[in-house]
Amino acid sequence: MDILHLVDRLEELFNESKSLPLTHKVIVDEERMLELIDQMRLAIPEEIKSSQQIINQKERIIAQANEEARRTIELAKGQSTKLVEKDTIVQKAEVIAENIIQKARQETKLISKEADDYAVNSLEHLETELGKILVQVRNGLTALKNDIVLKEQANPQLDSQRPANRTEQPE
Repeated sequence: MDILHLVDRLEELFNESKSLPLTHKVIVDEERMLELIDQMRLAIPEEIKSSQQIINQKERIIAQANEEARRTIELAKGQSTKLVEKDTIVQKAEVIAENIIQKARQETKLISKEADDYAVNSLEHLETELGKILVQVRNGLTALKNDIVLKEQANPQLDSQRPANRTEQPE
């Protein structure tokens, strides 16, 4: 499932939650909140796989550019070998071959730079989105924890009736 869709569902859960009078606190359905958090944990590896695919695509583009440059260089060498028959033709062939080689190197550099830029931009975008999601998850957890503390302060008997704590996730 798309991580942004899960964030929307988390926001929807928050908006549907009941407000505590005279506070900025809400009562959140714990089961639904934990279910969304679990789904987010499962979705984040998918986003990481997406970034890996971008990196693989970049490497494939670079490999294709290198192969094309190699073929162009071989073609230039082949053409220059055929032109060895005459001195003036040899000189012209060397110039042409060098130009072809230089052009192939420039194209390889350009394609490599564009692939790097594409990968960096994609990963920066992914980093931004994951950062936003992390902030939203942390805000949701903080709000939920604050609600639990307020409930316990409002009704100390709830603490003795509450089931054993779940194992807490490290922050």
